[in-house]
Amino acid sequence: MTFGDKILRFYIDLIPPKLLESTVNIMLPFDDEEIKKVNRRFYSKYFNNNNKRFFLIGINPGRFGGGVTGIPFTDPINLDNVLGIRNEFGKKHELSSQFIYMVIDKMGGPEVFFSKFYLTAVSPVGFIVDGKNINYYDVKEIRKGWKKFFHECLRKQMDAGGMNNVAFVLGMRENQKYLHELNEEKKYFKKIISFPHPRWVMQYRFKERMKYVKLYAEIMSEVI
Repeated sequence: MTFGDKILRFYIDLIPPKLLESTVNIMLPFDDEEIKKVNRRFYSKYFNNNNKRFFLIGINPGRFGGGVTGIPFTDPINLDNVLGIRNEFGKKHELSSQFIYMVIDKMGGPEVFFSKFYLTAVSPVGFIVDGKNINYYDVKEIRKGWKKFFHECLRKQMDAGGMNNVAFVLGMRENQKYLHELNEEKKYFKKIISFPHPRWVMQYRFKERMKYVKLYAEIMSEVI
């Protein structure tokens, strides 16, 4: 099996824990057949080998990006226009996806980028409260009670072909802290490098966004 085959199997077999918090809805993208079809095309196109990849680890899928396409940090427009994968999803940009695909372009385009890097998240499922995204670390039951699940998810993805010398965490505060905690317990990576989260850049540093694109690209290029 290729790296892509293993990742597809991970997502298709994914069963998150039961959630007792009644106000939180789980967003599990791979329940959708169109998402499964699109992801087969994506992983067979860009991950059809056993090359090891460096991990870029975000928070959890958002309802306009990975929650729609099933591919972390990838909205329907970038899936179509940049990756060349036609899809039936509503064509709407997502801020984090816009930023990440500027980084991908800076680093030589998707073929070059995905030959070395893999986009994922601490939580492969998303969470919605009153129609809005929340983060896994915002809910105590998830942050504490799902730790074993998050470990299992990270280990399965690492077993597909993850580089263990360095990983990149997207998010300088809570996500960084939590991933370091997971890493201290299981030693997935020898080193973790933190980046400002793409959404933070696009919301609060939009005029400086290319400075952050350059920062991402330069630091990531150093490990190749």
